Amino acid sequence: MDVPAEALPTARDRFDRMYTVLRNRICLLDYPPGTRLSEEDLASEFGTSRTPLRRVLVRLESEGLLQSVHGVGTFVTDVEIGELEQTYQLRMELAELLGVLGPNPPDPALWERLQALSIEVRALANVPDARRFGELNVDFFHEFHGITSNLPLRDICERLFLKTSRIWLKSMAAAQIDVAKEVRIFADEIDEVLRALAIGDVRSAALIHRTHISMSYTRMRLASRKL
Repeated sequence: MDVPAEALPTARDRFDRMYTVLRNRICLLDYPPGTRLSEEDLASEFGTSRTPLRRVLVRLESEGLLQSVHGVGTFVTDVEIGELEQTYQLRMELAELLGVLGPNPPDPALWERLQALSIEVRALANVPDARRFGELNVDFFHEFHGITSNLPLRDICERLFLKTSRIWLKSMAAAQIDVAKEVRIFADEIDEVLRALAIGDVRSAALIHRTHISMSYTRMRLASRKL
């Protein structure tokens, strides 16, 4: 059973919980583009007042996931593959920098989480599910950014990832992309990253990540042309 936000120990904990839940609902298309979010309903759900909730909504808006229309409400934004080319280009360049600026070999806890993700992704290939794929994709990217200790770089990479995170689920639904095949490709990426990190080669891990971002974008563009 979920703990109401107000029952969490600190204001930061309450903010983080609300932010993570709402961010994931948007990224996993539980809130499809165009959905209007009700502050009253959300405040009631999280057991909080509107003031801290609005701070969460402002952050999500700054990340491009929401748009506030004065006098109308707050809506989930839409994403289209054709509008994301420059975002993907920047993501690729910054991915390489993850292994250059403050490279940070994973501590045992991070290593275990990445290994657990690898096992779970491999298992998903046998029973492919697009939404679960999206969840694991979000989990991996947030964990992977821990390979750098450069906090500004991590923040920028996170924001750009969030701008593009919904496009896979949209593409799978629209273009009938083979989910099982994409899951296997994703599993290969995680395993390649783990092999690089196992020998302390953070830069190679970052380059592997960069390559997979490029290939993913290319596959989505090709799929979109078939529509």
